[in-house]
Amino acid sequence: MSVLGKIFTWWDGATIGTLLNSWRTGEQVGTDAQGNRYFRARKTPAGTNERRWVLYAGANDASRVPPEWHGWLHGHFVDVPESLLPPAKIWEVEYTPNATGTLGAYRPQGALERGGRRAGASGDYESWTPDS
Repeated sequence: MSVLGKIFTWWDGATIGTLLNSWRTGEQVGTDAQGNRYFRARKTPAGTNERRWVLYAGANDASRVPPEWHGWLHGHFVDVPESLLPPAKIWEVEYTPNATGTLGAYRPQGALERGGRRAGASGDYESWTPDS
């Protein structure tokens, strides 16, 4: 994306300020399987927590941060997760993006988007009234 594109589409990717800050004051500590890059500040003022941030590979979507990196970003781990992770289990599945708001979103039976109709009430429902 061009510099002009970055200025006018600040909501879809890292801002110019974040990119410059990452280059100027940040130190890259790792990447995840999706290509997201993780940074921390080179210098931390005394008495403050270390500043940590992520540059997404693609659109900004917090659901793309794996749990181990989420813990690191929020200060639960001192060391980067790559040094702490156990080997992957055979039953672990690959990441799938959050499909909410897309055509791939889950729509249950009877949802308006599916054009369906709900099943009729079974008769065991009784509406609440404040008198009872």
